[in-house]
Amino acid sequence: MKLGVLGAGAWGTALAASWASHHSVSLWGRNAGELDAMRAQHVNTRYLPGCPLPDSLRFNPDFTAVVDAAELIVIAVPSGALRPTLAALAQHPALPPLLWVCKGFEPGSRKLPHQLIAELLPAHAQSGALSGPSFAQEVAQGYPTALTLASHDRVLAQRLAAALSGQRLRIYAHDDVIGVEIGGALKNVMAIAAGICDGLQLGHNARAALITRGLAEMTRLGVQLGGHVETFMGLSGLGDLILTTTGDLSRNRQVGLRLARGQNLDTILSELGHVAEGVTTAREVAALASEQGVDMPITRTVCQMLFEGLPAAQAVDALLNRDIRSEF
Repeated sequence: MKLGVLGAGAWGTALAASWASHHSVSLWGRNAGELDAMRAQHVNTRYLPGCPLPDSLRFNPDFTAVVDAAELIVIAVPSGALRPTLAALAQHPALPPLLWVCKGFEPGSRKLPHQLIAELLPAHAQSGALSGPSFAQEVAQGYPTALTLASHDRVLAQRLAAALSGQRLRIYAHDDVIGVEIGGALKNVMAIAAGICDGLQLGHNARAALITRGLAEMTRLGVQLGGHVETFMGLSGLGDLILTTTGDLSRNRQVGLRLARGQNLDTILSELGHVAEGVTTAREVAALASEQGVDMPITRTVCQMLFEGLPAAQAVDALLNRDIRSEF
């Protein structure tokens, strides 16, 4: 299959490298100079240093050429860049099926990726979300990984899951697009909270409680928006949540760890050098939860720390001293 991967960041490069062993893959990025460097060095030194890229992977700065040649398009840009990417795709009269791997809401509109596709590509029905517990670095290095591919077209999901699976990358088909998107977005917020918890050295008990109650928050909002409860018990819910709240490769967890040390948010983000989707997602989710009447105390507290200067110790006290209530 001819794949066009749009976005040469960590995740786009990792997936392109993984699929290049059994597909014809072209990787597009907006920075032609970086693509030239990747072509010459066979490594993405900015996002995936130390991870050699296969010789078969092609790098192409020509957006139109990549799209026109593709039998499947994979959008791997950050959530904030999804709208302009879809607008560019809308200029092409005949698009193949497309997948998106970004995790989050559009800043400002609070729209999920499938909603943006419905708005900008209303006639395009063959699409889906690819999500699940996955660090780009480990995928690029060929470590075993399992993901979920969700589409409203179950037959398409099954076909693409089979085609994109490999020896070290296993993909499961699903039809709950909303649930998969919500899980992928909200786990980043919970990863920030877990980083704060561990940065304050509150112990394993506290982290376990945080993960469990974070999953409850994710599920409440997801079901309210139309997702399925069981989706949040799967790879794109609990699986992704466990990974990002406990693994130090998580950029969002790193944000929390540094917040706990008293670092300024702007400094943290500039030093990371990567997009931490949980920062923008937290604000959108808190507003959406308020609109929907869904109680999300962890998300609300993370927002207060990120944007209102609430000290980490006070944030923990506020969460622990909430009114006692039933667990379910």
